[in-house]
Amino acid sequence: MNNLEVLIFGLLFAGTAGAAFAFMWRSMGMVREEYNRPKRRIHPEMEDVKSGESLLVFSAEKKEEDDDGDIFVVRK
Repeated sequence: MNNLEVLIFGLLFAGTAGAAFAFMWRSMGMVREEYNRPKRRIHPEMEDVKSGESLLVFSAEKKEEDDDGDIFVVRK
């Protein structure tokens, strides 16, 4: 390989490494922004429902299983 090929390879390698570093830096910035966002508000009709309470669910589809269809609310 001559010096020109080594120079081109080095420049392309440095550009690729710089782009990868910039991409990782921006991604971590987006993660930090996500932590600073306000929490999602709970729907007004669900404010009185406590975590772990079962809810009555209506489903028009007929199921073969004998499942009572309860849904439990879990808030994080």
